[in-house]
Amino acid sequence: MKLLVIGSGGREHALVWKLAQSPHATRIWCAPGNAGIAEERCAKNGAPVGCVALGAEDLPGLLAFAQAQRPDLTVVGPDNPLALGIVDLFQAHGLRIWGPNRRAAQFESSKVFAQTFMEKYGIPTARAGTFTEAAAASRFAAALGGRCAVKADGLALGKGVLICRDMAQTDQAIEEILVKHAFGAAGARIVIQELLTGTEISLHALCDGRMARPFPSSQDHKRAQDGDRGPNTGGMGTFSPTPFLAPAELASAYDRILQPWLRGCAAEGIDFRGLLYPGVMLTADGPKVLEFNARFGDPETQVYLARLENDLVELLDASVGGTLDTVELKWKSETAVCVVLASGGYPGGYAKGKPIRGLAEANALPGTKVFHAGTARAEDSVVTNGGRVLGVTAVGKDLKSAQAAAYVAVERIQFEGAHFRRDIASKALTGSAPLEVQTA
Repeated sequence: MKLLVIGSGGREHALVWKLAQSPHATRIWCAPGNAGIAEERCAKNGAPVGCVALGAEDLPGLLAFAQAQRPDLTVVGPDNPLALGIVDLFQAHGLRIWGPNRRAAQFESSKVFAQTFMEKYGIPTARAGTFTEAAAASRFAAALGGRCAVKADGLALGKGVLICRDMAQTDQAIEEILVKHAFGAAGARIVIQELLTGTEISLHALCDGRMARPFPSSQDHKRAQDGDRGPNTGGMGTFSPTPFLAPAELASAYDRILQPWLRGCAAEGIDFRGLLYPGVMLTADGPKVLEFNARFGDPETQVYLARLENDLVELLDASVGGTLDTVELKWKSETAVCVVLASGGYPGGYAKGKPIRGLAEANALPGTKVFHAGTARAEDSVVTNGGRVLGVTAVGKDLKSAQAAAYVAVERIQFEGAHFRRDIASKALTGSAPLEVQTA
């Protein structure tokens, strides 16, 4: 099979890496890809992965490339192309593509749509309201005591959620989004959601339009600094599975979320074929959905695919074809930990083009894979080319050994300004679920 993967981050490197292991894969392209993706090879025939100089949102360019090369399956990584309707476009031209169509992608591209859907179909979530006018939004927030999440309706590069703990912060957030238009059209409407306390985890489920196959649990670390301090980021590290839910509790959480979600999709005529990623807070009243994403998480993908035993080509093919009932997901019993190395200044401004050293040494360590996110090649060197640069991922027999292996690999890598959290998965090693305030 010939495969086209769309995207350039750590998620897409992990997808390419896993797809390339399949005996079905004979040719893979990635648009635009990165320096690490360009080093991958198809296991079946050794064919190198080709990086194509087309942006993930260049839908006309991507369509023209696909029409010329005729991939058997296109795999969409990021959220924006899905929200723009790349699946609808490719399908209209007879091209097979994995990911939710534009209507189904609204679960992520519109916070208002997702919140309304959850309330309509009884999916456990936080108390919330939708607003286009600042004064009404402020009155609702005041009824919550000012402790709330103010969320731009549309996609805002992962920055459209402002966590507020008093009315001064809340009014400032409302002013920034609704009045000053800090997120442009994405903030024309906002959702104000009560702030939940508990343990925040990531759930994933592969869907085929009729059913969903749940993944194990994982936990992302959104704050930039140790101890969950500093600004929110796209994710500084993750691990899977988490110890916060026993298997029966995880199954119950999925039942409470996925069953009403599937019923709602059927009732609304929403054909969701792709990956549903609910961010969930484990509260004293049970699991509650903070928000939905309509694609693999990043860096959750890195730990999930490091543990997945199935052939990913076969799974995505079943998702597109509506045949997930014929497959069972299989997972390694080991734990995986991913630590993100970021550019100096991230998530604020940062420089690019810093040479990276130690990649080969880190990748040579047992059970370790360095996934590239923001990298590029400059002559004979790999250099930084983004905020989140690398996702150093290690698999171990348990959480302690996986965490230790990941940090051994991290210490092998150097570039100017590099920073990373030194406490990824540490809370889980205390043996009890940490009490947190939501970050999503």
